[in-house]
Amino acid sequence: MTALALARSWRPKTFSQLVGQDHVVKALTHALDQGRLHHAWLFTGTRGVGKTTIARIMAKALNCIGEDGQGKMTSTPCGKCSACLAIDQGRFVDYIEMDAASNRGVDEMAALLEKAAYAPSNARYKVYMIDEVHMLTNHAFNAMLKTLEEPPEHVKFILATTDPQKIPVTILSRCLQFNLKQMPVPLIVEHLEKVLAAEKVDYETNALRVIAKAGQGSMRDALSLTDQAIAYAAGKVTEESVRGMLGTLDDAYLIRILDALVSKDGATLLNISNEMGERSMSFSLALQDLSSLIQKIAAAQIVPESVLEDWPEATEVRRLAKIFTKEEAQLFYQISITSRPDLSLAPDEQTGFAMALLRMLAFRPAGSEPQAARSNTGANTAPARPAMPSNRSEPRAAAPASPKPPAASSERPDWHTLMRALPVKGLVQQLAFQTELQDWADSATGIKARIVTPTPSLASDASVARLTEVLTAHFGKPIKLTIEKGEVEGKSVAKIDAAIHQEKRQTAEQLIAADPFIQALEKEFGAKVVGGSVKPL
Repeated sequence: MTALALARSWRPKTFSQLVGQDHVVKALTHALDQGRLHHAWLFTGTRGVGKTTIARIMAKALNCIGEDGQGKMTSTPCGKCSACLAIDQGRFVDYIEMDAASNRGVDEMAALLEKAAYAPSNARYKVYMIDEVHMLTNHAFNAMLKTLEEPPEHVKFILATTDPQKIPVTILSRCLQFNLKQMPVPLIVEHLEKVLAAEKVDYETNALRVIAKAGQGSMRDALSLTDQAIAYAAGKVTEESVRGMLGTLDDAYLIRILDALVSKDGATLLNISNEMGERSMSFSLALQDLSSLIQKIAAAQIVPESVLEDWPEATEVRRLAKIFTKEEAQLFYQISITSRPDLSLAPDEQTGFAMALLRMLAFRPAGSEPQAARSNTGANTAPARPAMPSNRSEPRAAAPASPKPPAASSERPDWHTLMRALPVKGLVQQLAFQTELQDWADSATGIKARIVTPTPSLASDASVARLTEVLTAHFGKPIKLTIEKGEVEGKSVAKIDAAIHQEKRQTAEQLIAADPFIQALEKEFGAKVVGGSVKPL
């Protein structure tokens, strides 16, 4: 007899068995317990997060009659009555699952709605579950509008989709919408531990972490990969066997790459790339894992307590956080994520990966050296800041020098130049451009700055928090911003830019007025230059 796949045998059959969707479970159980039921629900989310599973549990909750046959609608279906068993086995005639990807036309929808008018055969409710509902045609959506808004009392609709943006708003407005979350890695690992313990399969926790990351938020994908890992390992599921199955790097490779970057050892970087090619590792996953590790290092530099003790790589993350400069960590992260889509454009993936590593080596901030070395020599000058590469573009070797922090609390930085240099956009940039520095106090523990703006509406909590975050990263120490309403005296970016533009416009108008050709037109044809129409280049 063929064994069921883990994703099927461990599919939750009650709300209490669901993992990671507490917000949905809470809302549905309260509605069932209080008898306040909507007639249509829409479940959205990526694959493998429980949309169809919740639909089946809802069908059982609506139609459960209890073991004695006298039960009522409940949020805790018994799983043993005829209705629960039939739904679990896929043979309950009043629970209809329809795949909209293969039944997307108006004719199929009309046939479904025609049957909905009839009372259920032997159930409390007739439940229609339409999967991938976004695949329906516009005519099919229009055909179901009226029935979806006012269905017969015995009919409930459950819609599921991975792409809610494609569903007409007229449909969305007639449903209660629940967005199912992707599963975080720790939650997937915890669930896999329970599954393998029950299945009596030996495992290494790090192996489950690798599987959980490869599942990309999908519990079903993680369970399928676990099935594959059990077969691949033919025994204990180890980290080595799982990485070999998936073609992913272990942490030792990643640490070797970063250590080679520290020592500026290009030969080692190429050797590592060749080793990976010989082992048929996935270079795309390698860049993904590398960017994840660099992010942890960058976070450890700003928030040391973000490093968790249960991380296998915790010690190395702390060590590398002290060696790399903040600028290097940011640059290496940017190169690693922008190089992933470029792999498809390279002659082959190994070449693209090797170039990404060499790019990190070639475009390190000019004159940078490990933080530990700087502390030993007593140097206190900041390295030149790199120009951060935009998406899918080549980074530049260096950028114009950024404004340096004041040497003492009595000195103020060039606020206009500083605001222009900050990597912010949108409303945060508008806030930065509309401010003027009033007071500046710099100490060993941090910076206190008081600024004014004539447009306090721009100073939302989110914008102020983002501006504070960027300034903290820029100066390498905590900064506390106090923003007050007030008129600027002309030193804000907006004021200076306006003054520069006004000066250029006046110069352009003078040049136009002095132009012999313009003067001839004015004299012979009575032409006039329209005021305000001259714009400087």
